[in-house]
Amino acid sequence: MIAAPMTGQGKTTIATGLMAALGDTGLTVSGHKVGPDYIDPGYHALATGRPGRNLDPHLVGEERVAPLLLHGARGADAAVIEGVMGLHDGRIGTDGFASSAHVAALTRTPVVLVVDVSRMSRSVGALVKGMADFDLAVEVVGVILNKAGSARNVAEITRSVGLPVLGVVPRDERVAGPSRHLGLVPAAEREGSARVVERLGEHVANHVDLEALLEVARSAPPLNTRPWAPAEQVRAPDGNDRPVVAVAGGRTFTFRYSETEELLTAAGCRVVVFDPLTDTALPSGTRGIYLGGGFPEVYAAELAANRSLATELREAVRDGVPTVAECAGSLYLAGSLDGHDMAGAIPAEARMTKRLTLRYPEAVSPGDTLLTRAGERVTGHEFHRTTLTPGFGDHPAWEIDGAPEGFASATLHASYLHTHWAGHPSLPARFAEAVHSAPTTASVSAAAPAMPSPIARTAAPDPKPVVDPLRHHGDVEARGDLLDFAVNVHPGRRPAWLDRALRESLNHSGVYPDAEPARMAVARRHARPPADVLPTAGAAEAFTLIARSRSWRRPVVVHPQFTEPHVALEQAGNTVTTVLCARRDGFALDPAAVPEDADLVVVGNPTNPTGVLHRADALRGLCRPGRLVVVDEAFMDALPGEPESLVGERIEGLVVLRSLTKHWSIPGIRAGYVVGDEAVVRELARVQTPWSVSAPAIAATVACMSDEASAEAERRAEEFQGRRTDLENGLREAGIEFVPSRAPFLLVRVGEGVHARLREQGIAVRRADTFPGLDSTWVRVAVRPTETTRELLAALSR
Repeated sequence: MIAAPMTGQGKTTIATGLMAALGDTGLTVSGHKVGPDYIDPGYHALATGRPGRNLDPHLVGEERVAPLLLHGARGADAAVIEGVMGLHDGRIGTDGFASSAHVAALTRTPVVLVVDVSRMSRSVGALVKGMADFDLAVEVVGVILNKAGSARNVAEITRSVGLPVLGVVPRDERVAGPSRHLGLVPAAEREGSARVVERLGEHVANHVDLEALLEVARSAPPLNTRPWAPAEQVRAPDGNDRPVVAVAGGRTFTFRYSETEELLTAAGCRVVVFDPLTDTALPSGTRGIYLGGGFPEVYAAELAANRSLATELREAVRDGVPTVAECAGSLYLAGSLDGHDMAGAIPAEARMTKRLTLRYPEAVSPGDTLLTRAGERVTGHEFHRTTLTPGFGDHPAWEIDGAPEGFASATLHASYLHTHWAGHPSLPARFAEAVHSAPTTASVSAAAPAMPSPIARTAAPDPKPVVDPLRHHGDVEARGDLLDFAVNVHPGRRPAWLDRALRESLNHSGVYPDAEPARMAVARRHARPPADVLPTAGAAEAFTLIARSRSWRRPVVVHPQFTEPHVALEQAGNTVTTVLCARRDGFALDPAAVPEDADLVVVGNPTNPTGVLHRADALRGLCRPGRLVVVDEAFMDALPGEPESLVGERIEGLVVLRSLTKHWSIPGIRAGYVVGDEAVVRELARVQTPWSVSAPAIAATVACMSDEASAEAERRAEEFQGRRTDLENGLREAGIEFVPSRAPFLLVRVGEGVHARLREQGIAVRRADTFPGLDSTWVRVAVRPTETTRELLAALSR
């Protein structure tokens, strides 16, 4: 256990860093936190790759603490427990109940004290001795000196401490955690959290004796108890029915215990996490809703803007879908929060206050509810700076210290009180029972028929004749009241964090833009030196810079391919050599087809419009002295795991282009970048017009390089993959030829004249005869949600 004499000594920094450092040695580590805190376990999870766990005798009972430790540490080589407050500080009036010392005694865990020595010398010895001798049931075995200063002072402190000094950690502001009104910013909200944890691991590894700490850990005696098991606490009903419980997540709702989902799963439910900031509907088939804690007050405007989800949530609660809301969940169900409209499912208004509510109470159920029976007692905690007016309805959820609190019924339980369901397994058991008995609400259950009836859409004539095929763009085909399969822009809403970054960028519109933050963000994202990165006004500017950077002798563009690089080269006065990928080869690149004397080769990967993903080794094989190879990876972020990408490789004469337009639904914000050979990047920068990258494009680039964006990009990529499979299966069943794709679009051979006939039915697809190497029998079809895809397939069948 990593504990301390008092709050503010650096427990979280040292404990999280220790977890990461031990993990870097190859050990499997489990992270645990004394007390009810949700935020620190989020950082523990990043450091260990496993769920962060809480150990709290008040919430779960003394008898469950050791079993929960064993459950969380199952399969791990070492368990690190972060203490809470000072070592002996527990629930007020209980002589240290639920303190770090109490948990250390219950789990027979040796304790290492972290002491901030920035303002002390020999007094550290007196402090440590007092802590070690105060309770002989707690074994304090060593000390880590944090925020250490001079070597002389460290030596003085070391002589005064009667215990082994296991580490001397200097101050490092780079590993400080940002905080706000309820403490640290949760890991899920903080950009670069993974990198911060990585730095913590490096910091601790450099200044703490890891082997000595492992010896301390090995000294812990065995625990003579069985691991806690969720399946022993609740029972799943017979049969294969696994109803969906929609659990709020994302940056707004980060507060829930891992055991909550484990208990629901063991009770036969299927937990599906949704993000109220970005998801416009509850998960398909929802029969139960769990809204945990978090910071809705920070994201109130974004939550209010997502009206479709808020409306569906209100109707689901009113329709009797079993719903549990704790603290932040109750705020989301309220009529408003600080003036922003919320779901309106409970008759109360919420607002921020200056007063912190922090208590560790027992609560009594005043009547039978979704979760409880009259007279039942539970333990819980509250921690918030908001208030609900009124604070309870006709049927309150709890009585706490004799006062009613919350809203409850046979299908709803909403309250400020957080409970740990491992300590009160009857709560998840009753919730799961209600979920199993509940019908799926009409608003979230509709399963579309295999082939929907035609939807009346306005027919549209073909756009004006194509004058210059290389300059043709799909957006001209999708104008008007047409179902758009022509434009390769993600059809969903922009993430709230991106919208927020774009809005905030307007605050900087009074000064000339500085692209350096975008350069640094891209460099961090791809683990490249900043000198290898050049932010651009989209890929379009990058193609223009490449065309103007040299007098090319024989530039080559591999086709069929996005035509913009071809246009840029011709505009710069170059004669372009076209290398065609053959249909008989599945439009795959044959490196031998590229002329040996080509000094510039441009190729897309995955390629627009074919969707073909070329092998990375084939692209590397194009590189040679005196040649620049440009790989356009505009759609690479739409592929799960970004296979075959060269963005992380440092190869002489190779640059990779990326665009943020498609995946993040911002075609009006020209944002992109070049990554590659430092000498080439420097060359391109010399011909770039000053301040060509706007403030919104810079803000978008920074936002889209965050850890949060990476996770969202991967989720979207997996979503695209599933939708593309649905489209491919439908085409295959209809006997329609297509090119197997790895991109968010398909090249489909529908036959002569079908492009125009689809427009007559109100559906726009991208004509493909403007791409070199293709004729008018081909169209490019963007991947869309399955319901929309069914309309296209129905039209093709007609």
